[in-house]
Amino acid sequence: MACESALPAIMDEQALMGLNPNADACYRQRALAYFEQLKESLDGWEVCAEALAKGVYSDDHVKFFCFQVLEHQIKFRHGTLAAAQQQLIRETLMKWLQAQLMNVHPEKPFIRNKAAQVLALTFVMEYLTLWPKFFFDILNLVGLNLNGVDIYLRTLMAIDAEVVDRDILHSPEETRRNILIKDTMREQCIPALVESWFQILQTYQHTHSELTCQCLEVVGAYVSWIDLNLIANDRFVNLLLSHMSMEELREEACDCLFEIVNKGMEPVDKTKLVESLCQVLQSAGFFNIEQEEDVDFLAKFSRLVNGMGQSLVLSWTKLSKTGDAKVSAETLRAVEGKVPLMLQLLIHEDDDISANIVGFCYDYLHVLKQLPALSEQQKSNVEAIMLAVMNKLKYDDEYNFENEGEDEAMFVEYRKQLKMLLDRLAQVSPELLLEAVHRVFSATMQNWQTVQFMEVEVAIRLLYMLGEALPASHGAHFSGDTTKTSTLQSMMRTLISCGVSEYQHSSVTLEFFETVVRYDKFFLVEPQHIPSVLMAFLDHRGLRHSSPKVRSRVAYLFSRFIKTLHKHMNAFIEDILSRIQDLLELAPPENGFPAPLSSDDQLFMFETAGVLIVNGESPAERKQALMRSLLTPLMEAFRMLLAKLPQEAGEERQAVLADCLSHAVGFASRTSKAFSNKQTVKQCGCSEVYLDCLQTFLPALSCPVQRGPLRSAVRSFLHRMIICLEEEVLPFIPAASQHMLKDCEPKDLQEFIPLVSQITAKFKNQVSPFLQEIFMPLVMAIFEVLSRPAEENDQTAALEKQMLRRSYFSFIQTIASSGMNEVMASQGAENIERVLFTIIQGAVDFPDPIAQKTCFIILSRLVELWGGKDGLVGFPDFIYKHIVPACFMAPLKPTFDLSDAQTVLTLSECTLTLHMIHLKRGPECIQFLQEYLPSLQVSAEITQELCQVLQQPDVKVLKNYMKVFFQQARL
Repeated sequence: MACESALPAIMDEQALMGLNPNADACYRQRALAYFEQLKESLDGWEVCAEALAKGVYSDDHVKFFCFQVLEHQIKFRHGTLAAAQQQLIRETLMKWLQAQLMNVHPEKPFIRNKAAQVLALTFVMEYLTLWPKFFFDILNLVGLNLNGVDIYLRTLMAIDAEVVDRDILHSPEETRRNILIKDTMREQCIPALVESWFQILQTYQHTHSELTCQCLEVVGAYVSWIDLNLIANDRFVNLLLSHMSMEELREEACDCLFEIVNKGMEPVDKTKLVESLCQVLQSAGFFNIEQEEDVDFLAKFSRLVNGMGQSLVLSWTKLSKTGDAKVSAETLRAVEGKVPLMLQLLIHEDDDISANIVGFCYDYLHVLKQLPALSEQQKSNVEAIMLAVMNKLKYDDEYNFENEGEDEAMFVEYRKQLKMLLDRLAQVSPELLLEAVHRVFSATMQNWQTVQFMEVEVAIRLLYMLGEALPASHGAHFSGDTTKTSTLQSMMRTLISCGVSEYQHSSVTLEFFETVVRYDKFFLVEPQHIPSVLMAFLDHRGLRHSSPKVRSRVAYLFSRFIKTLHKHMNAFIEDILSRIQDLLELAPPENGFPAPLSSDDQLFMFETAGVLIVNGESPAERKQALMRSLLTPLMEAFRMLLAKLPQEAGEERQAVLADCLSHAVGFASRTSKAFSNKQTVKQCGCSEVYLDCLQTFLPALSCPVQRGPLRSAVRSFLHRMIICLEEEVLPFIPAASQHMLKDCEPKDLQEFIPLVSQITAKFKNQVSPFLQEIFMPLVMAIFEVLSRPAEENDQTAALEKQMLRRSYFSFIQTIASSGMNEVMASQGAENIERVLFTIIQGAVDFPDPIAQKTCFIILSRLVELWGGKDGLVGFPDFIYKHIVPACFMAPLKPTFDLSDAQTVLTLSECTLTLHMIHLKRGPECIQFLQEYLPSLQVSAEITQELCQVLQQPDVKVLKNYMKVFFQQARL
């Protein structure tokens, strides 16, 4: 073979120089090319094998490189290697390993890890066939040699990653192979491996902690699938317990015990195992955690206790289902026995230690929820958990509210876990929770001026959390159960009247407003509190707060508050509007000062203003005047900025102005959200104001610069106005459309089509003349964009075209299904034919089931409209020449995947099209099929059968038949 002698027996030294990360680019390039050359060569890897076996190179990068070449052979070429070559790999690895035993200085960890990976790959490939003595060979070679044991343990972990690790996806074939490997190992070598682990642990526990930890990690990894009796025996457990008392080993020993406890077992056996382990740990003093200062170890220990607790709960759940009351009661006692320790860990000041026990705590509460009645001790446990959760919810002094980092994010996550516990507590004993929160809340609110912020924040937070913990449909917390409603009402009254909204800490301020809005229905019951809360929203406590974060959140919460309570706002409308007037100003782009609110926050403010104006009880003239004074400053600023924009030279400056213009349009649009079916724009007398806005904003469509953002903003405004102004918007549509079709990008068109579809669906025949006029220009603009050449690998361009194609077909579908066939019929024969061909092409040629489905829906509708006796001239001819063939050609394409749900829906529409053709053309259609189907190599018998099924009335039968027909046709 030409390739075999292509490489010399020595390695390319210059290429190897490029392996050094500091080498020049040309050397690195050469090294890369050399690597590819060695990988592709049939025997080039043998040079690397020899270099490893003889220890030719001392450079780490070269050694790593040699292992990489070897790894590639084993991974991708192993099956094609000759027996002698496979033997060479085994010998190379064993020689390299033997050399390690003599090394005074062990290899760098990255070399050892790579060697372990290569050994593990070889094991996976050869253990079941060529190398059944893999482990015995390695154990005999390394014995208890320090370097050898290190490689052996790393190899075991690499094998675990290849064969056992559930996080790695395997093919069904690999999964079967892995099961077979584990079964064979259990039969042949696991006892010997376990014995080797014991010897390693015993030999090195006092002298080499890192190696001992490595071995403990191996035991933890393998224990899930080997015979537990090999590990869970006095000899091994006592050794592990002795490690629990050794500072360098205790964390790893804890993890190892956790894996033992986590192993799947029968419930009775699991309970025995956990209980015996607990007794040993308790008698060894590990349960006295208040004397333990090492928080890292305690976090591991907490995880272990969590594992033991959850295992016992699982055993109890299984046993209580089998009906063995005695054993079930014993297991429950075992669970209860762990609760004092669980509580100690839950309340620990270190959040990691506390977080690690939350799972057991949650499961324990779930057990209590299922019991018919709680004992006094259980009630006391529930109360203790409740107090622990309330305590642990508090922020600590170090929490940085202005610049939240990783630690803060972790605490937020931990708080979510505690919230789950609180919700579960509410399910076990809602009365107890309500009473406890009431007690803490009242005590804190009485002295809020002298209490630290975290105490005040958590007291309000607990009231807030009750809203989810104690369910109420649609937030109706203030009707129904009198105990609950009177307690909640009392707490809300206190919250508002005690003055805590003045507390000088942002976390307390935010919690106050969040809670007020969560319980906004309270103000329907006691509206007398509305003015004081409104003042809090509007002054230095809320929208005028010194923190931007608080102002931003309050803007959103204020809009929610007003939306819920707008019926109670009549007396305050004009006062509120005058107080927030400066927050409704469009921030000028040249202003160097930061605006009090961001543009996103201002959207909420404009919506709030709209809701207040529209829902007030003033006469229409007053509403119109208020709306005009709200929107006129926006229109004036818009005109001024739009005039400035084309004169700006720099693109960055243009973008800033365009941004500002877009915000103005967005703000005006947002005010219209206040209108509903009952409170329409007309009834409020506001049509004129919005028509003025339209006339102000539309000139932006012809602006020569920053087209994208401006068009997008105006288009969104038009969508809103079609809903709000209805037919009053129609005179503006033709000119707007004309501008939007000029110099289009795919995205522009894609966003414009839904606007035209919205107009079509809403106004139907009213807009027929406009649609007839715009139809071909729009279609031509789409064709032009779709025909633009694009790079072959440009995924973005391909996706844009696909989305535009879909939008185009959706547009045609809207016209067809709105009964406006005259729009297409009036386009002249040549244009109609052109459009029809694009629909046939969409149905057959593009492997996009979503677009194909739409195309068949269009074809079916057009057949219904034009396929009868008095339909469009020449259309029946088109049906037989193009539509019927499309119904067979599309599903016969290799890209038409019948196992895909979307494609099955496409086939369903395709079948309905055939059904519609038969409905409209009758026997003539059957006659055509009898002539056409044989040209597709369909037998006379199947042709006859299909024609019979097509003639019966049940479409469902036809759909099922067609699916089978195409499945058979493709075999």
